[in-house]
Amino acid sequence: MSETYVKTLTSPDEAAAEAAGLEWLAEAEDAGGTRIARVVARPRPTVLELEFISDTAPSAAQAERFGRSLAHTHAAGASHWGAPSPGFPANGPLRMGRSRTPFVPASEAPETWGEFFAEYRIRDFVHRIVDAGGYDGSEAAVFERVCDRLEDGTLGSPQPALVGDGPARLHGDLWAGNVLWPRDRSEPTGAVLIDANPHGGHAETDLALLALFWLPRLETVLAAYDAESRLAPGWQERVELHQLAPLLLHVLLFGGSYTDAALRAARRYA
Repeated sequence: MSETYVKTLTSPDEAAAEAAGLEWLAEAEDAGGTRIARVVARPRPTVLELEFISDTAPSAAQAERFGRSLAHTHAAGASHWGAPSPGFPANGPLRMGRSRTPFVPASEAPETWGEFFAEYRIRDFVHRIVDAGGYDGSEAAVFERVCDRLEDGTLGSPQPALVGDGPARLHGDLWAGNVLWPRDRSEPTGAVLIDANPHGGHAETDLALLALFWLPRLETVLAAYDAESRLAPGWQERVELHQLAPLLLHVLLFGGSYTDAALRAARRYA
């Protein structure tokens, strides 16, 4: 019997949402997308039993395969900006995890990525941080100027080539700890992904999160991604813009040095 590990979620809806999201990401595997850890069983309403991946440091070849496969996961697309996975509980809250990160119902779908990112990532987090005393009015105004520029298209950019004009299918929580490198280095997609918060968004957001928390062999991953699905010119200058969402999430949850880091990043684009 294969080794597994158990993850306990805060509610049955959240467990169902996580299982649905992993299944949605795994649909891209047939088209070359990165492999997703399998849900083996759901022994209790709030518990998922998942495939265990024996993790190690990646080889250059694994990093290259991961970069190329991630491009195909993103290219699988989503129905609209901020869309949750199709199996997301229909009657449950459209928020996920400790941060209560919001998704967007189809009836409220924004027309552009900038509108989505401004309203459902930056403003949503900043308003809650202000309410908790983390930012004052003048600091919140910096983020609001970024939102204005996102909504008017000034800070917009094309998706990578394989994605096309619509939303990419994002992992949504793609920091280094959720990228596992199997000890069996023959895995065709290089890495296996876990603990997703998938939704429809801009592919550069996933890539920016890989950079925020020091993914090993990141340069190799990004070069392989770019070779497989050409990134829009100037993507390097937008990394901190896309990092605003995870930084604000960390301000909300942990405060500390993330508070100043998010504000510094926002001032660059305000």
